[in-house]
Amino acid sequence: QVQVVETGGGLVQTGGSLRLSCAVSGHTFSFSDRAMGWFRLAPGGDREFVAAISANGDSTFYTGSVKGRFTISRENAKNTTYLQMDNLKPGDTSIYYCAVYKDDTYYSPRDYWGQGTQVTVSS
Repeated sequence: QVQVVETGGGLVQTGGSLRLSCAVSGHTFSFSDRAMGWFRLAPGGDREFVAAISANGDSTFYTGSVKGRFTISRENAKNTTYLQMDNLKPGDTSIYYCAVYKDDTYYSPRDYWGQGTQVTVSS
């Protein structure tokens, strides 16, 4: 059974930093064959896209509001992806979810989700 576990959330002041980690285990596919992504819960209740990285790590994509502040990366040897969040703002407060895509690009559907980790930015 595939497990996707996010860690690293917490409470931080405006302008602070957090690093989220997402570890994948129990999978029969090769982690290095799958794109990975980060999403967060929007006020309306849907998950909104934050960032994604291709399977080999050569390509990344960010939503406009986090570009220049967040950095997605991955360590395929550890089956882990990361989201470095700098210069955090109160509007970044949300539950952050990690997603495994169905293939090596982030244009494919999401296949697995984590349970989420809370990020709270105080003003």
